[in-house]
Amino acid sequence: MRKNPFKQKKRLTRILRLLRRLRPAELPVTHRHNHVQLFPEGPLFFEALLSAIRSAQHTLLLEYYTIHDDQTGRELAVALTAAVRRGVKVQLIYDYIGCVDTTYYYFDNLAIQGVDLLPFNKPSFKRGLYWFDKRDHRKMTIVDDQLAFLGGFNIGDEYSGRAEGNRRFRDLGFSISGDAVGELVAIFNATKQLEHDEPVKPLLIRKPHRYDKAAGHASVVIISGGPRQRRSYIREAFQVNIASAAEEILIATPYFVPGPRIIRSMLRAARRGVRVRLLLPARSDVRLVLLLGRSSYGTLLKGGVEIYELDREILHAKVMLIDAERTVIGSANLDQRSFHRNYEINCVVDNVEFGGQIRELLQLEIGAAHRVRLDVHEQRGLLTRAMERVVSLFAWFL
Repeated sequence: MRKNPFKQKKRLTRILRLLRRLRPAELPVTHRHNHVQLFPEGPLFFEALLSAIRSAQHTLLLEYYTIHDDQTGRELAVALTAAVRRGVKVQLIYDYIGCVDTTYYYFDNLAIQGVDLLPFNKPSFKRGLYWFDKRDHRKMTIVDDQLAFLGGFNIGDEYSGRAEGNRRFRDLGFSISGDAVGELVAIFNATKQLEHDEPVKPLLIRKPHRYDKAAGHASVVIISGGPRQRRSYIREAFQVNIASAAEEILIATPYFVPGPRIIRSMLRAARRGVRVRLLLPARSDVRLVLLLGRSSYGTLLKGGVEIYELDREILHAKVMLIDAERTVIGSANLDQRSFHRNYEINCVVDNVEFGGQIRELLQLEIGAAHRVRLDVHEQRGLLTRAMERVVSLFAWFL
């Protein structure tokens, strides 16, 4: 088993700090005995995903923000229709706005072939304008209630590695088999109830009849976020884990609009001697968000946070690593939309081997990235500063 390079002398202090930040009644469930596998590149992720779909025997549950009608999307459609023909029950939830560019014929053909489709948040006059601001931003496939694929990958050529260099997204995915999958199934079913305007029942998490310790040694906590929550559990999970760090915090995120609470958490960590490093995009598919994120660089750099920008690909990975052992990974960005208005799925994976893989990968990416220096950042022009201030007025909506 991989050893953690960091000393754990402050573990008790960190745990106590974490518990103080959460109300006991809202402590999430920790699922033990999980096997978690990292897929560091698009081709590896989609090869494993399609292979699992082709081997499904009973059920396939899919929930995605974006599905493109390109080569990758068509490969998925072929695999799903083949599963239906061999008797597998296939259910697909897709975000209506996220798939607005996808042809009608793509989904119509899936429905004809027997796939049970549910477009999330389809425009409706009954909902007024509120419908437009909600998104189902999750990326999840569950095979036979036993194996789940999650992460930042949508379904498209830019994610699978087929797109040209300038359009290619740098992302991460992972799979889980074990106790935690039952909660993911319950969350999927709750989303269906919500979209059908049915009363959302308490999550009924399927428990295994007996624990199979051979399944894996990773502890997993599922963090499900959505606009119906009184508090942002997604943001709180980031805050709690940042507060618990003793040695090092590594963060990669494509859309960086963290808000004052997350910024204060990172600055506090840096002040107590934690090395905080951010990997952010130098190029983005949403340029306003890139501009807005850079407006907070000065405060973070002055507080001792290191910032690196990745240029060779468009960064789309969403991961935070605490002390090389605890990983927060999933669909949520460090931005206000993920905190408050998107339906998201993050997992907190407590496992030294998995954390070591994440750390090794992020170290390589940071080594290939450009470090942002405070003196250079402060030399940006007046026009750029003015644009940052204007865009900041709309930070909540980006």
